[in-house]
Amino acid sequence: MKQDVAKTNVDILKKLLVFSVVMFGFGYALVPLYKKFCEVTGIYELERPDTLTKHTEVDNTRSISLLLDANVRGLPWKFKSLQANIHLHPGKLTEVMYEISNESEEVQVGQAIPSYSPKNLERYLKKIECFCFSQQELQGKEVKQLPVRFLIDPEIPGDIHTATISYTFFNVKN
Repeated sequence: MKQDVAKTNVDILKKLLVFSVVMFGFGYALVPLYKKFCEVTGIYELERPDTLTKHTEVDNTRSISLLLDANVRGLPWKFKSLQANIHLHPGKLTEVMYEISNESEEVQVGQAIPSYSPKNLERYLKKIECFCFSQQELQGKEVKQLPVRFLIDPEIPGDIHTATISYTFFNVKN
């Protein structure tokens, strides 16, 4: 009887060791798997500036009303666009300014995540410069003005007359 219990304990120990090694390997493989997932789904594309590979003609026959939204989650910051909305012609390089201010006395680090409406706008929005490409660090009571330079590809469908670009800053220090 004692031998059966000892054999059962040894078998369980072997299974637990194999399980532990497999779980360690899985945890170790998660980072490259996540990077590959982000690469395949295009998530990394949100963090890089677009390159203009061709000369883009401005379409002066069309105008798009662009609403600019700004939000903060988990940070003691105030964040706003200096223009609530703009009108632009597809193909025209445009710059808008945003302002962030740290309302606390402590250093804070945030990352802006963009979202777009209509949802297919991201295909036509070419950002050349954006604060959303990197983390922003603000000292206590510091105020910064940050530009976003972009254009909307003239190949955007003709039925889109209004669009929204929204940025939300999230706390990344913790």
